[in-house]
Amino acid sequence: MTEIDQSFVDHIMPRRDPKANKNAFGRIVCVCGSAGYTGAAYFAAQGAVRMGSGVVTLATPEKAWPVLAVKLNEPVVRPVPCGSDGMLSHEALPVLLKLAERADALLIGCGLGRSYTVAEIVTTLIEKAPCQIVLDADGINAVYAHKDILQKAKMPVVLTPHAGEFARLSGIDNANPAELTLFARKYQCIVLYKGHRTLIAVPDGALYRNHSGNPGMAKGGSGDVLAGMLVSLCGQGIPAVHAACAAAWLHGRAGDLAANALSEYGMTPSDMLRLLPTLLKRYNTREW
Repeated sequence: MTEIDQSFVDHIMPRRDPKANKNAFGRIVCVCGSAGYTGAAYFAAQGAVRMGSGVVTLATPEKAWPVLAVKLNEPVVRPVPCGSDGMLSHEALPVLLKLAERADALLIGCGLGRSYTVAEIVTTLIEKAPCQIVLDADGINAVYAHKDILQKAKMPVVLTPHAGEFARLSGIDNANPAELTLFARKYQCIVLYKGHRTLIAVPDGALYRNHSGNPGMAKGGSGDVLAGMLVSLCGQGIPAVHAACAAAWLHGRAGDLAANALSEYGMTPSDMLRLLPTLLKRYNTREW
């Protein structure tokens, strides 16, 4: 098992090309949100922005769009068709597939809700998207009855379940490292298993463990920030396994900074977003 630390992450994070433009740093599409569940989509999109993506597009159901369009300045917020329940409708699929064709990485799931239509859309995107994919929250819930679709993905898929989501997905409560590795190998995916000591299992049998983070991060929205950070790194051209390791460690360290400044009780995911850039200063092209 490989332990993730500052040195490990430093070897992953690239310096930026001074001559680059926004297209060099990844075009990210986040398929997130539904009516009444806009917070998850907000945190995911902002996580991608704060992690350095060149262009972030949030594709969200029309009934969630008015709220998110007001709250978000940096991402492009695209309304897509939805049903009376405020979740994605079948008419959304061709729009999402077209967006995925131009994406360098795709995040699916934060706040999407659960329905047969959502499950159909998620599984189709997994099979047809030509880029790395991060599945979080309701994206994971959408495939629990269709896990074989993970083996049909054209590019690596990273799942980011907590214990409850992984139990629903696999039937295994409180999975141990061997069980996580077996799942990753069987379904040819990367599993970022969130918890006290986050584990990252890889199809080739490799296993990574993260030690950063604290109990103050156990609040709604924290996992959505992580998902946005992870998809951002994937879109910047970092291989999915290394992106998962770096995102997990940086996310935990942002949580540690927030806890030290504001307490584990009072810190919020918004504080983690605000403090994340402090950790990223070490990767500047030069000192300013």
